[in-house]
Amino acid sequence: MAEPLLEVAGLKTHFPVLSKLLRRRVGTVKAVDGVDFAVAPGEVLGIVGESGSGKTTVGKSILRLIQPTEGSISFEGRDITNLPAAEMMPLRARMQIVFQDPMSSLNPRMTIGRILAAPFEIHGVAKGQELQDRVAGLLGLVGLPEDAAQRYPHEFSGGQRQRVGIARALALRPSLIIGDEPVSALDVSIQAQILNLLKRLQGELGLTYILISHNLGVVSHICDRVAVMYLGRVVESGPREALFFNPKHPYTEALLAAVPMPEPGMRRARVPLGGDVPSPANPPPGCAFHPRCPRAMARCAIEAPVPTQLGDGHVVACHLHGG
Repeated sequence: MAEPLLEVAGLKTHFPVLSKLLRRRVGTVKAVDGVDFAVAPGEVLGIVGESGSGKTTVGKSILRLIQPTEGSISFEGRDITNLPAAEMMPLRARMQIVFQDPMSSLNPRMTIGRILAAPFEIHGVAKGQELQDRVAGLLGLVGLPEDAAQRYPHEFSGGQRQRVGIARALALRPSLIIGDEPVSALDVSIQAQILNLLKRLQGELGLTYILISHNLGVVSHICDRVAVMYLGRVVESGPREALFFNPKHPYTEALLAAVPMPEPGMRRARVPLGGDVPSPANPPPGCAFHPRCPRAMARCAIEAPVPTQLGDGHVVACHLHGG
């Protein structure tokens, strides 16, 4: 079995809550509260969950855009959790991100050519004619014409702008790309085009993806494995087929029940969820999902479940399955 490209162990990212008057710490937002997973080279891992589950914070913590509070992050066999900025710089060429909103992630004052040239200039990779050739190559790779280099972001559609964002992420030939809701701001027809582009590029360039999304339909289209997050923790993970066709955690069942069926007349059994997502600044004791769980037991309010292996890489943290 190949060594993991990325390994995350016990990852926690907490943020202080400060009082308005004296700016004293009065609490803690536990955005990510103990996450473990590994991603093999060439694999696509989907991270799903409701808004506020900690998905984006996990992605930014892996890239060290946010400094984790605890835990470890190992990339290409090297622990990068506390590397200083100077040592992180060369590694940033190997790990990139595609942001959710392609308009706000592109500088409106720069042409597309200048935007795509920036990674090469920052890392001292190319200049002059070679730089222009590389920019043209990136545009062709994502299906944009060469003359797009002279235009500005506002002159493109949302889907075209996201292609620019993908091209920028590919500039330095990374091994890992994190997609933070990369298609959620796009029309449904354009979403399919971007997902197919990502899938094609993965095959051509041997990329590894972490795809963050709240849309299980998107995840089912491209991911090999899926991790379901709730209130800062992974409650279930496993191969796509096992998780979609044989979910074990009540929260996963509820998410899947909300996905529209592709065939008219087909229905999924409804899974009722009461209340709202608790605040990560004041999570419930025991299992964080128990206040909303239709199958909660007395034990759930007292004892936090531990991950249980169900076989074939399928893991669930739930007392219903021995956790």
